[in-house]
Amino acid sequence: MNKGQLGAALRALWKASGKEAQAVARSALMSPSKLSKIENARLTPSMTDVERILTALGVSAEARAEYTAAAREAATEIVAWRLLKRAGVHRGQQAAKALESQMSILRLFQPALIPGLLQTPEYMRAILQRHDLGEDILNRTIAGRIERQLVLHDAKKSLNFIVTESVLRWRILPPGMMAGQIDRIISISRLPHVDIRVVLLRSRQNDVPSHSFVIRDDRLVTIEAAHARIDVTDARDIDLYAQKFDAFARIAVSGDDMRDILAEVRNEFLREQEIDL
Repeated sequence: MNKGQLGAALRALWKASGKEAQAVARSALMSPSKLSKIENARLTPSMTDVERILTALGVSAEARAEYTAAAREAATEIVAWRLLKRAGVHRGQQAAKALESQMSILRLFQPALIPGLLQTPEYMRAILQRHDLGEDILNRTIAGRIERQLVLHDAKKSLNFIVTESVLRWRILPPGMMAGQIDRIISISRLPHVDIRVVLLRSRQNDVPSHSFVIRDDRLVTIEAAHARIDVTDARDIDLYAQKFDAFARIAVSGDDMRDILAEVRNEFLREQEIDL
């Protein structure tokens, strides 16, 4: 099955299921118009789109393997940020929420910023304002990101975060707000299904933290470059990023040691705030 046949094949599968289009779209966490475009071959579905449609249709393991194999022919999908902005940045939060609702294991490495799921609303606003969004879109995007954070309280998921120490010290906000951001990370780290680790600047390094990436289960890696979001679904590439994540995890501090480091950074911000006052 080639990519040109995939939409028609998905449409035939949907017809055979007897399910209403609205119900399939709702279960697949996508709009009916997007589902229609995929089924009529006007839009090439991503790997994630195909998996969500197959889940909504409740297909067998054999059928899932056949259809996902066809989707894997386009193993890497690159979408420029300018196109995502044109479509509506707030909709990106909806797509991320859909992915996170379906995953079991998240592994996120971030050498530049506090991860979105751990951010305070103030930190979100400071980051998103760089994109020159209108006030309405900015507020809707922040609201969408806050709504995504509900996944942090789903004890059925394993949520794993690694950040570099420089992320904690990068002054995105005034000192008092940065202290509040650090406190939020400390609080979330106490959830039993959440593992947060910090790669210290003094640690001996065997790799280079070139960019952030997110691994959702063993099916999808999302990379955020300066110009675009890159989605990778090839199993060999996913394994490469999993190995990279594990290597950083081995040298990072976690648990009480990690919280002690964060408390030190928070207290530095608080002292700085007192001086400014």
